[in-house]
Amino acid sequence: MSSDNQAWVPEACTLPSVQRPLRLAEFDDLFATALLQQQRLSPTHLRWRLDPSTEATARDLTGRESSCCSFFTFAFTGDDTGTLRLDVQVPAAHVDVLDALAQRAAAGMTA
Repeated sequence: MSSDNQAWVPEACTLPSVQRPLRLAEFDDLFATALLQQQRLSPTHLRWRLDPSTEATARDLTGRESSCCSFFTFAFTGDDTGTLRLDVQVPAAHVDVLDALAQRAAAGMTA
């Protein structure tokens, strides 16, 4: 993992270092194939709108992420736009992690 990627992985993350590049690649793939819109609702809260066909993949990925980085809260809901809404929240102490994730998502988002 490059130092740029390592910079946003907090000490609280229990995912073994050797697995981190694989997890980042999974998020990058989700952003490239499913992320349709991103909104920053507050410093500690992101909202992603995803292609609903990727719900099982997104739930699996966020479930695994929650198990190693327990400070994340991921909440899924449908909405009236026909997309899947995923709210991502962190405590104030981890805003820098959410900032980095938002930047990564924006860079990889589908057009």
